[in-house]
Amino acid sequence: MKLKVVYRKVSDYIRHDLKEIVLPSSLPDPPHVVKRRKLTWHERFLVLKEASRLYAASWVRDIGPELRPNDYKKQGDAEPKKQAKETEKEPSVLEDLAVAARGGMETLRPALHRVYMTRASNYKDALASFVKGYHEGLQQVMQNKEESQVPKDESSDNSKKTT
Repeated sequence: MKLKVVYRKVSDYIRHDLKEIVLPSSLPDPPHVVKRRKLTWHERFLVLKEASRLYAASWVRDIGPELRPNDYKKQGDAEPKKQAKETEKEPSVLEDLAVAARGGMETLRPALHRVYMTRASNYKDALASFVKGYHEGLQQVMQNKEESQVPKDESSDNSKKTT
């Protein structure tokens, strides 16, 4: 009797558990999840069109009202806007980030991108300035070495001639 029980347990282990250990199956979806049907080509086109529209709208929001292609300015309206912009001061980076953070991730991402690009630009300029200064200093040191070697050579030649 014990042999039958052992055989059944081993065979169940091999049939079910070992197979699951060696080749695990993915978990089934929970019962509340409803599978979506595949979209038709027309529906895919509409999704792409809407996504493109939203993407373009995000660019328009980032580049500002001055560069929007569909906003044509009247000649009379252009001058007061310029005067108003001259009187307004540029917001600090901290204020810009605070306003962007209130707008959510959609507005925070471009603001952070501007900050990082500004920092990268400043770092690049500083590095270029350092390299330029390093090359100038290196050239000065090399010129000093050349100038100091020339008189030594002449003085050694003179000492040989006198003896």
